[in-house]
Amino acid sequence: MSLFTHDNVLVLWQDVVKQAENHCLIELDPNLETYLISLLMRYTTKPEMTQQIFATAFLEALQLQENQRKICLQKIGDECLLFAGLFPHAIEKRHVNIAYFVDIGRSAYLTVSNTAHDLYWSLALRFVVLMDVLQSIRQHTDLLPLEAYEQWNEVGSQRAFRILQSYSRGVPFSKR
Repeated sequence: MSLFTHDNVLVLWQDVVKQAENHCLIELDPNLETYLISLLMRYTTKPEMTQQIFATAFLEALQLQENQRKICLQKIGDECLLFAGLFPHAIEKRHVNIAYFVDIGRSAYLTVSNTAHDLYWSLALRFVVLMDVLQSIRQHTDLLPLEAYEQWNEVGSQRAFRILQSYSRGVPFSKR
């Protein structure tokens, strides 16, 4: 008998996400929290997502029939969110910045959205907050000063701003 039943894994991810929310000093909307937990459960065993070129996949998905397009775009949004949240240090190896993943992920979710204020619209709107929560899961690998500045300056990450403040008393300037 395995200790890792679906219910046990669900409870573990719920605890991890709640702790990350507390670390970020936020409380996610229950629908977004549930979506994030199910996303983590679905992708835990799918390392192949780190090999994808998201911009190309996004453009290819736009050419598909409506039903298939929505499925592909949701997957792209999910994978961009997970990549930006769980693998921020791997981003520089791709010679792009975090905004690449945020912009493509948001665009994918917005394209899937049927109306303002549905789940996908909320995912697009709160993308950076969800990214911050995911990054907080990996507390032992905080951002370096330049990484934190980039995330704060490029996409408005409040978690990155707090990390910047921990390095210095000064308030950085934003180009936005």
